[in-house]
Amino acid sequence: MSSPCARVRRVGLFGGTHGNELSGVFLVRHWQQDGAEIQRAGVEVKPFLTNPRAVERCTRYIDCDLNRVFDPESLGRPVVEDIPYEVRRAQEINHIFGPKGSDDAYDLIFDLHNTTSNMGGTIILENSRDDFTIQMVHYIKNALAPEPCPVLLIEHPSLKYATTRSVAKHPVGKYQI
Repeated sequence: MSSPCARVRRVGLFGGTHGNELSGVFLVRHWQQDGAEIQRAGVEVKPFLTNPRAVERCTRYIDCDLNRVFDPESLGRPVVEDIPYEVRRAQEINHIFGPKGSDDAYDLIFDLHNTTSNMGGTIILENSRDDFTIQMVHYIKNALAPEPCPVLLIEHPSLKYATTRSVAKHPVGKYQI
């Protein structure tokens, strides 16, 4: 369980994990051009295009789903010529924003996605015992009220998540239509 008083010093804003989901891509590119609206005193906020080759081709991925390769086996693979593009990219992201599971990892990563399902603006959480993200979601829901903001908890007691956002101490997914 994380401390509810933990100070967030570094935040990653990810777009383009799936290259055909363009809302996050447009936001990240906008923030890279002009990050004034996301900057806060005492907090480093880094907008980041996670899968630029897939974005360039407007396809979900090149070799394999980037949102499934942040597992220890993939992150620890030797870098060889025929390594899948997304596995190499996961290693790069882990180097920049992690390492996953360490005290040096970014405090928070928001991974922005699109979906064609009728989810509206939905927040995805992987851990109901993370006091920080629970309090943050409560704040977001209150700030957006009366607009709905569903929260989907995809927690599993023995599953180790291999998503892009799982590199952070506090991973959060955000889906919009």
